[in-house]
Amino acid sequence: MRMQIRRLTRLTNAFSKKLSHLKAAVSLHFAWYNFCRVHKTLRVTPAMEAHFTDHFWGVCELLATN
Repeated sequence: MRMQIRRLTRLTNAFSKKLSHLKAAVSLHFAWYNFCRVHKTLRVTPAMEAHFTDHFWGVCELLATN
């Protein structure tokens, strides 16, 4: 997770000054990881494997959901 979210690495310009911004960045990463990213071993997304959804989500669809 630290390698994929630049806000979690120290001594960079991308750190979060507010806790709410950090929470939003981590939440967006977990949503992308579970609904958009196809995993090599599963060959589907984790959400599809857990039967939460039946299709691959795009980033636009992820951002459009509330």
